[in-house]
Amino acid sequence: MANFFTDNKDLLFTLENVDLKDIVAMREDNYSHASTCDYAPANYEEAKDNFRRSLEIIGEISGERIAPRSRQVDEEGPVFKNGKVEYHPLTIKNIKDLTDAGVMGVMLPHKYGGLNFPNTVYTMMTELVSRADGSLQNLFGLQDISETISEFGSEEQKQKYLPGFASGEFDGSMDLTEPDSGSDLQSIRLKASQDPKTGQWYLDGMKRFITNGCAKVHLVLARSEEGTTDGRGLSMFICVACHQLVVRRIEHKLGIHGVATCELQYNHVPAELCGLRKRGLTKYIMALMNGARVAISGQALGIAEAAYREARKYASEREQFKKTIDKFPAVYDMLTRMKIKIVAARTLLYETTKNVDLRTIYTRLVDHAEGQSPPPQELREKQKYYSKLAAIMTPMAKAFCTEIANQVAYDSIQIHGGTGYMKDFNAERYYRDARITNIYEGTTQLQVVAAIGGVIQRTLDKSMDELSKLPYDGILDRINHIIADMREKQKKAISFVAEKKDSSYYDLMARNLVEMEIIIYTGLLMLRDAAKDSKREMLAEKFVVDALPDFNAKYETVMSADYSTIDKHRDIIDY
Repeated sequence: MANFFTDNKDLLFTLENVDLKDIVAMREDNYSHASTCDYAPANYEEAKDNFRRSLEIIGEISGERIAPRSRQVDEEGPVFKNGKVEYHPLTIKNIKDLTDAGVMGVMLPHKYGGLNFPNTVYTMMTELVSRADGSLQNLFGLQDISETISEFGSEEQKQKYLPGFASGEFDGSMDLTEPDSGSDLQSIRLKASQDPKTGQWYLDGMKRFITNGCAKVHLVLARSEEGTTDGRGLSMFICVACHQLVVRRIEHKLGIHGVATCELQYNHVPAELCGLRKRGLTKYIMALMNGARVAISGQALGIAEAAYREARKYASEREQFKKTIDKFPAVYDMLTRMKIKIVAARTLLYETTKNVDLRTIYTRLVDHAEGQSPPPQELREKQKYYSKLAAIMTPMAKAFCTEIANQVAYDSIQIHGGTGYMKDFNAERYYRDARITNIYEGTTQLQVVAAIGGVIQRTLDKSMDELSKLPYDGILDRINHIIADMREKQKKAISFVAEKKDSSYYDLMARNLVEMEIIIYTGLLMLRDAAKDSKREMLAEKFVVDALPDFNAKYETVMSADYSTIDKHRDIIDY
């Protein structure tokens, strides 16, 4: 029996050691829900048992059912016929299996039929599903849409939509991208107009590259304020599938073949305003992006795990020169590096999701307190702190996990050799599926833009200080000193960039600075975990030692001040 949760020692360690105690207590209102809801936990141990059992169920479904179907789904995919999208029968079976398991409303409150699990546990589920079939995550992972309605919608909207999401009756899509806007969401043009007599809103325009654009419920970013051209004129709307909402076509893609990516035409589609006008991009979609970034990070990590395991299995079976190729240093070195990258990415991701959970909880507490009296200063301070952490860590995690997924998938094909290039093996599918992860929901370049402000402002310093002061002995103490030297260099590099007062140089060096920050912080997190389990010492040491030359190269690049202008780069490009 294949179980993608119980066969993953690192994921088991993560669940056991991630600190969700305060998060769960606050989500469960100090476990008061247990008196009115049969499946609500009465204490933290019961909650953890619920998480573990749910993950075991998802792990079994992923390993025993979804994974064996994945190649056929990839080869045949959905079809577009007579203006309708028809999903592959095996995809429909996959969704039914997940629905029957009761995991289509993972983060929704109990009163709407949800499990009320933290984002951290939900992201683990997305990782498991993605390891089985990366494209299926793009359906299972769209639960962020219902979570957004839960966070920002009216009570009437919550009652109307959330039970349907929790039961699996509704699926959703997040309609943001337009043919001309791409990542520049401020330039969105899809028009939202309101009938002055009835107050009814209508949507007109186009959307493109919409994942599961054939969904029943759509969360749409549209321009509600005439005469505006920036993000302050955008609002968020909910609409449902109807004859005025036309799927014009589905895209023919490199990978992620199991899910339909649609071009949509809105012909005066009736819609509901969700939240307040003019907050669509500045508040609601930015909050949604936190969830989207970690969901794609989980997807990337699942694909990377699948690619690594496929390579390891192949290397242990493929014989050359009278021995299996995993005995050759060149191959087992690649496998080791792949494993370390995945463990490092997982460590950063689930520290990120924990802080996203804390941001969500404290934001809700502050909003609730404001409805009654001014919230205590302590609540405001915690909300502000965890919001800043989420703002820097979600783009860092997204950049790190998705780039690593591409590297691991690339190396998996290399270990397979020529056979990895053939469709007879899964390696080429993982390579194709991984490629989109560092593009959609914001390219890696945009994640750098999102993270660099927090790097410059030293948002992670408090957390880094706490991690560096933990008691370490022996090899862990030596690693801690190496990371301390990295931190000093990072501070010098940031000061150097700031002192130049050159915006072009700042932008040019941003990726180096963000990647240096990722190395430092991930190294400290792995050090913390190694102190809990001595078997992880070699993982922490290998990560830091392997990352050190790359870190120093980035440091020297920043400090060299060479090629700092656009003109110099153009000279190189045009040569």
